[in-house]
Amino acid sequence: MSIYRNAVWFVKGLQEYTKSGYEAAAKHFSPADLDVNLSDRCFMVTGANSGIGKATAQEIAKRGGTVHMVCRNKERAETAKGEIVAQSKNENVHVHIVDMSSARQVWEFAQSFSQNNKLHVLINNAGCMVNQRELTEEGLEKNFATNTLGTYILTTALIPALKKVEDPRVITVSSGGMLTQKLNVDDLQFEKGTFDGTMAYAQNKRQQVILTERWASQHKEIHFSSMHPGWADTPAVQSSMPSFHAKMQSKLRTEAMGADTVVWLAASPAAVKLPSGQFFQDRKPVATHLPLASSRSSPQEEEKLLTALEEFAQKFKP
Repeated sequence: MSIYRNAVWFVKGLQEYTKSGYEAAAKHFSPADLDVNLSDRCFMVTGANSGIGKATAQEIAKRGGTVHMVCRNKERAETAKGEIVAQSKNENVHVHIVDMSSARQVWEFAQSFSQNNKLHVLINNAGCMVNQRELTEEGLEKNFATNTLGTYILTTALIPALKKVEDPRVITVSSGGMLTQKLNVDDLQFEKGTFDGTMAYAQNKRQQVILTERWASQHKEIHFSSMHPGWADTPAVQSSMPSFHAKMQSKLRTEAMGADTVVWLAASPAAVKLPSGQFFQDRKPVATHLPLASSRSSPQEEEKLLTALEEFAQKFKP
């Protein structure tokens, strides 16, 4: 079945996820949707020093929003901040150094941030695709620790702060690659069989979509969404998927195209008129499963995922 899923997904991707797919979709966008002044709103963007995260931070800063960049590398973060400030003429851009693969660091950061800052919009963009199985210092598989557990801890720790403001939102940058995966709660850290980094990443991205749906049903005051940026030409794609990048380079979206729906979900009044918990592509909610793909999980499996994540989160809570 996974061969069927992969084939259907790739054909869909060639039509929809490429630069030409974005250009076709953009003909129907309303420019007024992003004609907004964000000067009274605070945004947190993880993984904001390059790629889609940086492009998102830049668009928000341009519209006057206060931006909190959460990055792992201080030097690269400060360079990106300088470029964002210069282009947006907005000085309200702040850098926070956090390794999203460290559960304890994420906890400590979220707790201290909540005490000292207001937050209207959380954008979970940081992610990694490590192609060899690698453990963090806390003994967790690195893709899972960064993409799933880091996202889970940061979001759940910031939910009380988000509930204190008007029009709070959480956007998680997932991937269309998750359509190739059915949730597998019995091997969250990829200990069984041959390790495949691309599959691990797609499995994490499926988990993010399920978390978004669950959070939306639990926290009605907050608007949650997940999204697929399309196939974009980012440093992460170049380094993690070099052969895909080489073959597809001429068809890939720009970083700004990849960021467009993130910015729209974060800033547009139109986005919150749609139901919470949906998965978006090019400013529209789309299906979270391919036709006939047998990729749906049961409520019991999803509950098992949440229970496991909560156990990990509590284990590393300071």
